[in-house]
Amino acid sequence: MTQRVCPKCAHVRAADANAPDWQCPACGIAYAKYATYLERASRLVKPPHAGDPAPAIGLDGSIWSLVAANVFTLAIALYDGWSTASLMLVYWTQSVVIGVSNVFRILALERFSTASFTINNRRVQPTAATKMKVAAFFSVHYGMFHLVYLVFVLFDARGEPLLNAWFWAGAVGFALNHRWSYRYNRDLDRQGTPNVGTLMFTPYVRVVPMHLTILFGGLLGQGTASLLLFGALKTLADVAMHVVEHARLKKRGATTAREHLP
Repeated sequence: MTQRVCPKCAHVRAADANAPDWQCPACGIAYAKYATYLERASRLVKPPHAGDPAPAIGLDGSIWSLVAANVFTLAIALYDGWSTASLMLVYWTQSVVIGVSNVFRILALERFSTASFTINNRRVQPTAATKMKVAAFFSVHYGMFHLVYLVFVLFDARGEPLLNAWFWAGAVGFALNHRWSYRYNRDLDRQGTPNVGTLMFTPYVRVVPMHLTILFGGLLGQGTASLLLFGALKTLADVAMHVVEHARLKKRGATTAREHLP
């Protein structure tokens, strides 16, 4: 008789298990319900298998929606005559949304790895307590970074009308994009075993263009050329991080799926 393996926690069901036949004795999920969930999630992104050709980069809808949100915001900036500082404030709100999404993503993890990840120079186990500590640390650290960025941006934009209807249109566009992206990434995470340390550090890539612009913004000056340069650099960083992140998640998901095959 073939032993039944839980699709969520990989627990091998014993013949004398006390739980009902439909339920995993270890984690309590319903076998059929969770298998249906995995099938639905796999339709969003199907992990590659050994021997499959490398997938084309940049063909999933989340990349195009990300590019569209950036182009939309840049078009608003050009139309409404924004300064670089005003555009940076919208990008600041996007970065905050990314941080908030990442906190929820970490807290939503079911299986995750802590390989090469330490807290206070000590190895940690992939437990619920570790997940909470990582989410809390990320919230404080990421929040402090963005508080400093906000001070710089507001100083550069002093005297400018910042929070008009066009500003909120750009901010809402990014929020909708990252809501979709959060659900996409959450389903990918549940198919694999993502590293919690990688998830914690990945969003910082998004703030690199903003940081460089704060440092060298005075050299760029104002005007259309400055807006286009900053918008192009920021969009490239967004897309590059997105591609790297999703490639890593797909690879991890494929590895985990092969490990859990009965």
